[in-house]
Amino acid sequence: MTTASPATRTQDPSAAPLERLTRLLGELTGPGQPFSPEALAELDRTEAFPTEACRALDMFGLRRFYVPVEHGGALESFDVVMRLLRAVSRIDLTVALSHGKTYLGAAATWIAGEPKAARRLGRRIAEGTPVSCALTERHHGSDLMAGEVTARPAPDGGWLLSGEKWLINLATRGGLVTVLARTDEEGGPRGFSLFLVDKSRLAPEHFTHLPKVPTYGIRGADISGIAFHDAPLPEDALIGRVGEGIEIIVKALHFSRTGCVAMSLGAGDHALALAAEFVAQDTDGEPLAQDPYVRRELGEAAAGLLLSDAAGLVAARSPHALAGEMSVVSAVAKAYVPTEVDDLIARLLHLLGPYGLLRPDDPHTGFAKVERDHRIIGIFDGSSLVNRSALIEQFPRIARGYAKGRWDAEGLAEATNPHAPLRPMRPRELGLVSSGGCSIVAGLPAAVGELRDLAVRGHASTALTTLAGQLLNVSDRLHQDMAAIRFPPRAVPGHAFRLAERFESCFAAASALHLWLRAAARARGPIPEAALLACLVKALTDLEEPVDDADRTAFDDLAEAVLSRPSAPFHSLLDHVEPTGSRQGAAS
Repeated sequence: MTTASPATRTQDPSAAPLERLTRLLGELTGPGQPFSPEALAELDRTEAFPTEACRALDMFGLRRFYVPVEHGGALESFDVVMRLLRAVSRIDLTVALSHGKTYLGAAATWIAGEPKAARRLGRRIAEGTPVSCALTERHHGSDLMAGEVTARPAPDGGWLLSGEKWLINLATRGGLVTVLARTDEEGGPRGFSLFLVDKSRLAPEHFTHLPKVPTYGIRGADISGIAFHDAPLPEDALIGRVGEGIEIIVKALHFSRTGCVAMSLGAGDHALALAAEFVAQDTDGEPLAQDPYVRRELGEAAAGLLLSDAAGLVAARSPHALAGEMSVVSAVAKAYVPTEVDDLIARLLHLLGPYGLLRPDDPHTGFAKVERDHRIIGIFDGSSLVNRSALIEQFPRIARGYAKGRWDAEGLAEATNPHAPLRPMRPRELGLVSSGGCSIVAGLPAAVGELRDLAVRGHASTALTTLAGQLLNVSDRLHQDMAAIRFPPRAVPGHAFRLAERFESCFAAASALHLWLRAAARARGPIPEAALLACLVKALTDLEEPVDDADRTAFDDLAEAVLSRPSAPFHSLLDHVEPTGSRQGAAS
């Protein structure tokens, strides 16, 4: 990898497109515009697809960021497209899911498709063709290897596709659909293959769009299905090789699950901003924000979002920096972040009281729509149960790596320094299981040691080092418990899921600590630690570890930061710890 100059290292590749998109979205939220609260509320009420909002994103060129540069697009760094999708989700999750599905639908082709086919798909996306991904079936849910949709060789070459896919985002509106189909009657890990189906090349009698499925949230999204009737597919519709479908789609889910995390964070931003704005308003002469309980609850919710933010940012950089560990990273992030944001929304709903349940177009709040829309994120691309099961299967490997002090130091530094250039993505390094455990958590002992060294030089407080040491003790015990887990195939014991949840909290807290340390290294001196304190207190609270009441005042400090800009988006952890101008040094 080429070494970048210090000036290059401090550049943020997402800054320019993100700034342009944020400015555009601000303009498009005005009266009569497609992202105005009134327009979005009406689409929700009528369960209508956000056509105009998606068209505005097309005009911006967002689709180009779904296509890797080598295939004719603008996607160089995965974290760029994640920040863009988060920005859209911050305004409306239904629009983000509807538009962003194209990236998720195309991921399998980027991973395993023949280069000519990938470039052809890149052109179609740039021209405006939406792409869907059809995995689930009505009677099998997340059990992909139970799928009954079949693809059999056609007598004159190619394939004949038959069967029904259901509960699919963009199944009707997608012009191209990535379909997982059984190609061996016996099924099994090598019994399925992936196909990119071009509906424009099929006669009407060969496929049927199923009715839109009414949903609790994202009411305007195209959640429907599609049935194929001996649909003839050309040879080049096959993605990868015959029998590789499950392997390819599991690797593609590493990307799509991380994409879901970005959208979940956007919804969390939106919910926190609405709640902060509400409690800052005068009610009977005094804002609710003056109440100590309200401030504490707001601060703890914000700390949960910061932890999610840290986990999400590291996950978005890991396809480049820690590609071999994505089977762990993506499962942890997808299980943890939507769950944490659901808890955040529930906590804030108690503060808003009845106002949190009003119609989205009510002048007080659109909180009810955010609450409904976000519920689906925990289910998309594998539920929390599915992702925790995938994590538990890797407990022995993770525990061994931790016990041996083994981690990818270079990859960890790259994943946790947003100012460091990312190496190109290497799909061949993706695996069904982690190649080396989990560097984020395995690197925790060294990170705590680095923090203690900072404390010796007066650059970190005793409170911070105490909390970090407590987290390390929890992590040590947790990995011993993970190593002791034994179970036969498909018979995971219930307590293993609680260990998975604890590992997620350790991962998020470790991510926050690594990010803070990289910022401290750039600053070469003391930097604000209130955000990290709040993150560690929140993580230890979730882990049911004792925390001093004095340390919980970190939540109050964080609430003050949120209330100082109640209508502004709540950005990443580094917004709260990044050093300013004169103290900013070269990247570590």
